[in-house]
Amino acid sequence: MTDDKSLFSRIDELVAEEHELRSKHAAGEINDADEKDRLRKLEVELDQCWDLLRQRRAKREFGENPEDAQARSGEIVEGYLN
Repeated sequence: MTDDKSLFSRIDELVAEEHELRSKHAAGEINDADEKDRLRKLEVELDQCWDLLRQRRAKREFGENPEDAQARSGEIVEGYLN
């Protein structure tokens, strides 16, 4: 299972990749379609990381084992908004 520190590290990596992607797009190094496709994937993975962190915190708050939290699929996490 992933711990909180690892999740925050992964979030930092994804945000850095997002910034790099936007910079490359602005510099004309990648096209609109490639940028949008990768940004969408980054968004889903970020949402999954944040969801897992929230699950872990909730379990900890209610005296449960945070290690029992499990990552949910992108479809489930993204479905929260719809």
